[in-house]
This record gives sequence, structure tokens and C-alpha cells, in this order.
Amino acid sequence: MNDVVTAGKRLLLVAACALVDADGRVLLAQRPQGKQLAGLWEFPGGKVEPGETPEQCIIRELHEEIGIETDIPCLAPLTFASHSYDDFHLLMPLFICRRFRGIAQPREGQTLKWVRPKQMRDYPMPPADEPLIPFLIDLL
Repeated sequence: MNDVVTAGKRLLLVAACALVDADGRVLLAQRPQGKQLAGLWEFPGGKVEPGETPEQCIIRELHEEIGIETDIPCLAPLTFASHSYDDFHLLMPLFICRRFRGIAQPREGQTLKWVRPKQMRDYPMPPADEPLIPFLIDLL
């Protein structure tokens, strides 16, 4: 796992993607029951594995989680989140992707929903994801 101990907490590097469809909607995934932060909506992504770049992580996670294929040139860095949870500190670059192949389908028990950025606040999100919404509203 890609984490470093900092100020008594481990630093966890997670990459996330704002997948944008042709109508300007962003894909959100609801965390399934039994997982930490279950029921909250988030951007698809996951932990960056050792030896993996954040972009490679996004490509792997999009394929594993929702059956979407994309390429590194289709991922553009947008912003990042830095949030301290009780037992770890999360650093999460957010990429935007408008060019991808396939139809998003839940592969890990999650619920998926295409949402307009201005409606994202209607979906409860983890504390690290919520501050990223204004960047998408301004962009889309």
C-alpha cells in the first residue's frame, strides 16, 4: 500500500476520476454496505498501488470497478483533496476524463449515477470529495 506515516497518521494516496459524459454529467458511485463510509457518493477511483502512477491507478480502477476503458492522454489533472480522517490522512488527486470506452456498470456492488455538477450537493459525499464539487461546477 502507498502510505507514509505523518504526524502520527499514515498518509494514504488515492486517485479519483470525474468521468464526464457527452451531456456534461459526472459519474458518482455510492459506496456499498460493509465498506467504510458506506452509502456516501464518491468519484470512482482507488488506492495507488506501489510502483503505480495515479494515472495508471485510474485506468485500472475504472476498468475493475465499472468496466470503463480509457488511456493516460485522456486523463487531465483537475485538482486534489487533502483531508485528515481519524486514523489516516488522505491525499487524492482528481482527474477529469471525457474520452472513454464502454458503458459504466457496477462491478463491486456499488450504485452508479450520472449527475449534473450543480446537483452533486444533493448526494452525501465523503468529507474529502465534497470540496471538489466547485471545481466541476466552474468547469462544466
